[in-house]
Amino acid sequence: MTIVYLNGAYLPMAEARISPMDRGFLFGDGIYEVVPSYHGKLVGFRPHLQRMQQGLDALELKLTLDDSEWRDIANELMERNGGGNLGLYFHVSRGADTRRNHAYPENVSPTRYAFAFDIGPAPEPDKARARCFKVSTADDLRWRRCNIKSTALLGNVMHYQQGHSRGHDETLLFNDAGELTEAAACNVFIVKDGCVATPPLDNQKLPGITRLMLLDMLRKHSDIPVAERIVTLQEVRNADEVWLTSSSKEVAPVVCIDDHPVGDGQVGDVWLAAQTLFTEHRYDY
Repeated sequence: MTIVYLNGAYLPMAEARISPMDRGFLFGDGIYEVVPSYHGKLVGFRPHLQRMQQGLDALELKLTLDDSEWRDIANELMERNGGGNLGLYFHVSRGADTRRNHAYPENVSPTRYAFAFDIGPAPEPDKARARCFKVSTADDLRWRRCNIKSTALLGNVMHYQQGHSRGHDETLLFNDAGELTEAAACNVFIVKDGCVATPPLDNQKLPGITRLMLLDMLRKHSDIPVAERIVTLQEVRNADEVWLTSSSKEVAPVVCIDDHPVGDGQVGDVWLAAQTLFTEHRYDY
């Protein structure tokens, strides 16, 4: 039975209750994070909580729980749900008011919710065992505050469904200038002639934790050239390698875009070096 955390209590998921007047339900007025763990070891926990706090600050949503309390919740959920390989979902909404009103209400308590769910084993630096992704491309039609990890994910969901409906695993998004922003649920990297590039952060992109960790690892522990710069649609189509990064996928190779192969259509050597680094240092953050 799955045990969840809700507003200070641990209880079976089937017994958890949140008000239908909760602003997370009515407006998507909330912030969330997903942190992977492998046999009790959390990946990127500190930067995840830092990003969560940045999102709460952007929404002017005040919360009393600190990092150590979130870590205690994570440890308790891992223990109560059997350990192993688990994703930890943390969710804070503004809470429930007595009426529906667009303005932020005063004197309501935030809703704090967390649960654990089974995930697969940690990705390995092995070309033969890597999960390869096929993706679509689309114009980015989401809102202009994608840097906030809001629970209001409908735009991302619709873009993800675009690719899914075509039998693809993800959708790469491009702004009106033909510049890569991100994917529906991932950040994106390209490789050309041994050089790695990813779009710079701004309001069009979520500051991904795996992205942050990977950039830091490449700069500290490798000689691979890496740049944060504008990446065009043409560059993506002509890339030798394309990667998706996210907490669940780590560094995932893309082998096909709009039914055309990326490079030679095989998993690349630079990906192997990058995933090897990530495997070595995933618990350093």
